[in-house]
Amino acid sequence: MRRKNWRAVIVGFVLPVLALGFYFFMLSSASNSTDPVGLMQTVGTVTGAVVGISLVLILIGLIGKKV
Repeated sequence: MRRKNWRAVIVGFVLPVLALGFYFFMLSSASNSTDPVGLMQTVGTVTGAVVGISLVLILIGLIGKKV
């Protein structure tokens, strides 16, 4: 029997929400930047990486560990 790691699952669901909040915050402030295209490319890369990490956390948390 495997025990699910609910902390990892919860963090996995919270991280994309925070990443999207960061993305939309930076989207609203990108117009003040000297290079808005480069800024949004970096922000998109970071947001995508965080969402990918959160999916892995959800998967690992739901698989759990042996008891």
